[in-house]
Amino acid sequence: MKIKLLIITLSIFNLAFAQKTKETALSALDAKSQKYSEIAQEIWGYAEMGYQETKSSSLLQTTLKEEGFKIRTGIAEIPTAFVAEYGSGYPVIAILGEFDALPGLSQQAVPEKKSAGKVAGHACGHHLFGTSSSAAAIAVKDWMKANKQSGTIRFYGCPAEEGGGAKVYMSREGLFDDVDVALHWHPSSQNAASAAAALANISAKFRFYGVSAHAAGAPEMGRSSLDAVEAMNVMVNMMREHIPQEARIHYVITDGGKAPNVVPDFAEVYYYARHNKRDVVRGIFERIVKAAEGAALGTETTMKYEIVNGVHELLPNLTLQKLVHTNLTKIGGFSYTEQEKEFGNKIAISLGQDELNEKRALEVQPYKETARAYGSTDVGDVSFVVPTVGFGTATWVPGTPAHSWQAVAAGGTSIGNKGMMVAAKTLTATAIDLFSNKDLIKKATTEFEERRGKGFIYKPLLGDRAPALDYRK
Repeated sequence: MKIKLLIITLSIFNLAFAQKTKETALSALDAKSQKYSEIAQEIWGYAEMGYQETKSSSLLQTTLKEEGFKIRTGIAEIPTAFVAEYGSGYPVIAILGEFDALPGLSQQAVPEKKSAGKVAGHACGHHLFGTSSSAAAIAVKDWMKANKQSGTIRFYGCPAEEGGGAKVYMSREGLFDDVDVALHWHPSSQNAASAAAALANISAKFRFYGVSAHAAGAPEMGRSSLDAVEAMNVMVNMMREHIPQEARIHYVITDGGKAPNVVPDFAEVYYYARHNKRDVVRGIFERIVKAAEGAALGTETTMKYEIVNGVHELLPNLTLQKLVHTNLTKIGGFSYTEQEKEFGNKIAISLGQDELNEKRALEVQPYKETARAYGSTDVGDVSFVVPTVGFGTATWVPGTPAHSWQAVAAGGTSIGNKGMMVAAKTLTATAIDLFSNKDLIKKATTEFEERRGKGFIYKPLLGDRAPALDYRK
């Protein structure tokens, strides 16, 4: 009886000690918030697109290396991808970080649309994503070191989430195979840690090759590659009536010729196909390919296509989701200063709102176990390899959509920095809980295996192609 009481007493002491040191770790993040804000804003200024994030990746690598992490660079044949690791052995907790910008969304950190004169902008907040995740990895490392905690904390530097799919190649290379839990987050217009969803996605560039000729003097000699692109688009648009209503298809003509009086001998169209089930996406994509083949046949051109990216849907893990929601709720959101309110009101008006809804940044949304998917992410592939969980924090003015100039603007201000630090604390607290309670990892693993299904074998939707390092060029 005395032995049992001693064990119970020690267990309570250990939990209390872990909680105390967790609070210390969170306070340490507050003390370093200015440093991390400066790093995030430096990356915001770089605004480097997918697989071109040389400066952004280097800055995060240097930051982690200075904190005692071992760095592996150029992983999965991607120059800007890296892994930073501290510790050894079980458990292995991964924190994902991104740092790529989007093309055509240059914006100053002001509440009106005003270009910064660059080719890209951080309209999805990945400058905050990568920095916050790095900050959390460092905070967890410090906690492990202070408490002589066994195990491994890893930061994964993941380039080109916006259509490049670096995590797919990293998953294919087995870089997550020994990970026990993967944590991620994403910038948002609210604080929420409900079960998330994401659409499976296959993207490809269809290239048509024709015969050039003078469009007026000898049109009969030409075979227009642009005609082929337009014929393909017409057929795909008619196909929309005959696909599942949850599916999404988008395209943009990336090259339609150079001059109206020259029959173009080359044209290219870039397609996305999405659905919440990867097998359905495969079927839709096969039909898009048939439309391309038919367009080439009808215009007497030739066609080749290149799969640029392919990602799985997101596999939820409610064991981990409840843990993250609990931590985010305890940490809470943040309040706006008077200057931030002035900025936020102007952004809100530009979005068609009457005024700023500051409560969205201060409060945490109620927990939900179901979600409807709209976008896609290569985190989906990670979620089919290892138990994975994520959340969002209010780095943008409430009501701001991702991929907008308003998102770029807020991400370049203290509003983005504040939301970033909420995320860093939530990641840190969750990782510490997992290191402190191995039963949570076991429970999450059991759920993961049940949801994934018996006999599951991971097969990337992009096949065996090499990383599409030039997809933004």
